[in-house]
Amino acid sequence: MLGIGITQGAATASQQTFQTRELPEPVATDHDVVVRIQATSVNPVDTKVRQATQQRALKILGYDAVGTITQVGAAVTDFQVGQRVFYAGSNQRPGANAEQQLVDARLIGHAPETLTDAEAAALPLTMLTAYELLFEKFHQPFAANANQGKTVLIINGAGGVGSAAIQLAKWAGFTVITTASRPETIAWVQQLGADQVLDHHQDLLAQLGPDAVNSLDDVMILHKTEPYFETAAKLVKPLGHVGSIVESRDPLPLGLLKDKAASFDWEFMFAKAKYQVDLASQGAFLNQLAQLVDSGAIRSTLTKTLTEISPTTLREAHMLVEAGHMLGKVVLTAPFKGSETTE
Repeated sequence: MLGIGITQGAATASQQTFQTRELPEPVATDHDVVVRIQATSVNPVDTKVRQATQQRALKILGYDAVGTITQVGAAVTDFQVGQRVFYAGSNQRPGANAEQQLVDARLIGHAPETLTDAEAAALPLTMLTAYELLFEKFHQPFAANANQGKTVLIINGAGGVGSAAIQLAKWAGFTVITTASRPETIAWVQQLGADQVLDHHQDLLAQLGPDAVNSLDDVMILHKTEPYFETAAKLVKPLGHVGSIVESRDPLPLGLLKDKAASFDWEFMFAKAKYQVDLASQGAFLNQLAQLVDSGAIRSTLTKTLTEISPTTLREAHMLVEAGHMLGKVVLTAPFKGSETTE
């Protein structure tokens, strides 16, 4: 099979060389399935892993995928050859930038029937991340309109995870406050259901007013953590939750939450696969997500499609994500094509 990867990470995507190689086809055993890749998305985690990669063996990135099952392991009972699935997979295994991928069946779900491959590939990683932070870490009920009267602040609403979180929160009954600054990002988050939009270039407390202090049930930080932590600590209710998906470089003043007995939560959706904890919860959520999509409750966050998976399109997608102005998600669709360094 054809695989596209890297051995030496570059600081910027424009400098990155992606290598094309012929690799052995994977074989499914135990809980694994083999999926023939039809579409894959590029997320910020792809760019960060790429930048840090220094190794001899080819590293295959790609942590969102839609494809068709071609093999099933002996312990797999919920999936069959020929079924169309979607998933984010594991960062401990070769990714989806290859014609076929070996993935644990407990991490996958049946793809939404109403979406194209590209539309479906935009969803798994960001939806899983938003779901786990808002509903598992913040201990909020995951059901339609079950959180009436509660308010969540989503910092960076126009990004991939923010676009997912706004929709899930609105479906679950939250009042959603989010941040955006450009006309196109403001329009995007409003289309997704945001009730109030704040300009993240301006003081958030001043925009919300003094009555907002101690008033928010939950705060999701989906951008740099340090600049927003103190504001989040002031806004969150007693016993509420502040959570982030972006690792901090500097110490956080967690003591600001002590008097309120409020909690701080990290979210990293690859933790379950890495540590082999509660894997089946991700597949179960993706199956629920597919039902929500097919019912019209949730929409795809796809905004740009590149119509081949090649070193050229991967570099282009990495450049788009790295620029920091991406609205929604960028997806690459098969066929796979080789160029640059080929072995």
